[in-house]
Amino acid sequence: MMHIKRSPRTEILKRIKQFGFLLLTLFLPGFPLEAQLPKVQRVELQPLAAQVRRLVEAMDYLGVPLSSADKQALERATAQTDPGKAVVEIQNALDKYCLLDVHINPESRVKVAQGPAKAELLEHGWRSFLVKVRNEAGVTAQLKAESPNAMPVYTRSTGAPSPKETVKPSDVPNRWLDILMFNNSPFKPQLSGLELEYRVIQLYSRDAGKREAKISFNVGQGTQDIGFRNDADILFTCRPSTEVALRILDEIGKPTTGSFIIRDSHDHVYPSAPDFAFHPQVYRSDGEKIKLPAGEYTIEFSRGPEYLVKNQAVKVVEGKPQTFTCRLERWIDPAKYGWYSGDHHIHAAGCLHYENPTQGVFPEDMMRHILGEALNVGCVLTWGPCYYFQKQFFEAKVNKLSTSDNLMRYDLEVSGFPSSHAGHLVLLRLKDQDYPGTKKIEDWPSWDLPILQWGKAQGAVVGFAHSGWGLDGKTDKLPNYEMPPFDGIGANEYVVDIVHDAVDFISTVDTPFSWELNIWYHTLNCGFRGHISGETDFPCIYGERVGLGRVYVKLDDKLDYEDWVNGVRDGRSYVSDGKSHLMDFRVNGLLAGTQGSEIKLGKPENVRVTARVAARLDEQPNQVLQGRLYDQKPYWDIERARLERSRQVPIEVILNGKPVAKKNIVADGSAQEIAFDVPVERSSWVALRILPSSHTNPIFVTVNHKPIRASRQSAEWCLKAVDQCWSQKAPKISAKELPEAEKAYERARQAYRQILAESEAN
Repeated sequence: MMHIKRSPRTEILKRIKQFGFLLLTLFLPGFPLEAQLPKVQRVELQPLAAQVRRLVEAMDYLGVPLSSADKQALERATAQTDPGKAVVEIQNALDKYCLLDVHINPESRVKVAQGPAKAELLEHGWRSFLVKVRNEAGVTAQLKAESPNAMPVYTRSTGAPSPKETVKPSDVPNRWLDILMFNNSPFKPQLSGLELEYRVIQLYSRDAGKREAKISFNVGQGTQDIGFRNDADILFTCRPSTEVALRILDEIGKPTTGSFIIRDSHDHVYPSAPDFAFHPQVYRSDGEKIKLPAGEYTIEFSRGPEYLVKNQAVKVVEGKPQTFTCRLERWIDPAKYGWYSGDHHIHAAGCLHYENPTQGVFPEDMMRHILGEALNVGCVLTWGPCYYFQKQFFEAKVNKLSTSDNLMRYDLEVSGFPSSHAGHLVLLRLKDQDYPGTKKIEDWPSWDLPILQWGKAQGAVVGFAHSGWGLDGKTDKLPNYEMPPFDGIGANEYVVDIVHDAVDFISTVDTPFSWELNIWYHTLNCGFRGHISGETDFPCIYGERVGLGRVYVKLDDKLDYEDWVNGVRDGRSYVSDGKSHLMDFRVNGLLAGTQGSEIKLGKPENVRVTARVAARLDEQPNQVLQGRLYDQKPYWDIERARLERSRQVPIEVILNGKPVAKKNIVADGSAQEIAFDVPVERSSWVALRILPSSHTNPIFVTVNHKPIRASRQSAEWCLKAVDQCWSQKAPKISAKELPEAEKAYERARQAYRQILAESEAN
């Protein structure tokens, strides 16, 4: 190879060109190599690594995951033994995603510069970017983003103006942007105070084309940098979207509403403005339209756990409107057998998932979710943080948005009230939502029994929410005899209230199954006849979807709310994750929840237990879920019932809390009849379960007119539980109510002492 010797003049010209190029990269906004953001050299690795893990989790949650290569680079960096090198490698992996660089100097002045991320937005869509924060002052205030180009505040779940807002975005031509710092879990709203951290900013574009925005940051009044600029002017390219009309048909070809998760080839979720900001899915009805940028997408669609999850590839061509047709497919339809699903614990506000928790969203938003998850009944409960705003939607009847197959009713969860320490309460079918003599939450009783009695007096169906909280133990064995702390907000005071016949049910499916069921089993063994119902506590416990916990109620005629809630009260129901079903559970032909759920025998004999059952598992096991402990989410799921690597699950007959017979079925979705012959030697209760996926309410079998006294150990447990509960609740009961509460607890003690004396040794 020939080498050409350069003259000194040539070398000088080369150096000048290089220097000029460097100047361009430093001073021209948006120039590609401006990407080299300043590196922070000194920061503790351990807390930075923890913050990075939360960042990765947040980006996954928002549907804009980091690339696999960058995730791997971050894992390698956080495992480094050289902290200085690790900190640089973390920045190398993350800086490219930064739209903005925020520098807080030692005097807490804020300076802002544009980062290397491509300034590209979507018409009618949200995009998420990183913000690099170099915090020399160790500020722990909230980082706030503002823009004069931002539109008025809107309810993002619907796109409709908030009640106080009347200006339309189109009325303000220069206001085309919406801006939001993502401060929800796993983040905290405030900065950590570390010298380096990354935050997430979300931007929404009303328009397509080129648009310029000024974005500024501050960490409180007076923190703007007076010597430099605390804002950056960014020219965005807003990619146009194309209308895609949706044709959504159910299993019989009828137009319906479905759930859709739309992802591009980079696994980004669309539309970028979902119904709820914490969801990847949107819910759309037949005939509605979505707008998508040109590209190739995979659309996942379904309609709750009774439907199969299907996928379809779609290519969107810019400027070419098109129609996407999907045919939903059920694997089971319990309503065909007269079993109607419901989730009795849904919230439209209060939880931090919502952008404005004290107000939340509107009935139209909640109805869209009930329809999209094929819930026959959805009970939207107002509670403490949103009580004064959301109570406007209480009507003492089914909401007008309901359909013949999907009913929505607003009611109440007593949570955030003075009695909350004793256990949160679900009050269904209220006629009056305000406790007598109260003007505000603080006026309500400071323990549960008076509220339960008030609810039942007006015909309400009442029970405990998220029953397991405060009843936790160290085993998943049922029944077990550990004494829980009774220091939580679950079915703690149930052990007292059931003695007073003041409670209809405890809730299941949204807390660990053994914590929920243990107290219920013990009280059933003592002869009390409480029931269970299924709930999600959306979005406070489960934010993924409504209806992850369900109760299925048997109705003789068409869907009717009054009949349905009576079925919850009477135990004419089973609870489920929707992936297994225990329909038509009968003993000697008697359906659970009818005729007092009682079979009377003159002497010990075998009883015939029958049911129509179905379950569905994927053919391949989900090993991640199988390996989780019982007290890790999801607490109830059919995958946990899978027998090793097979597609089988066990159906157990439960007699007085213990399995006495079992049959394995193939969980292929088919419905089948099963039968057992079970010997009953003394008065007992009988139920069926696929644990932890579904559980029936009990049928009571009395022998020779004797009450159920199934377990001396259970009676002893309940008696001790009353004392333990009192030790935790009494200090928080108001002085004026304490004497009455003490009497109620003592009556419960006396009842359990009597039951203990009548119980057989075991």
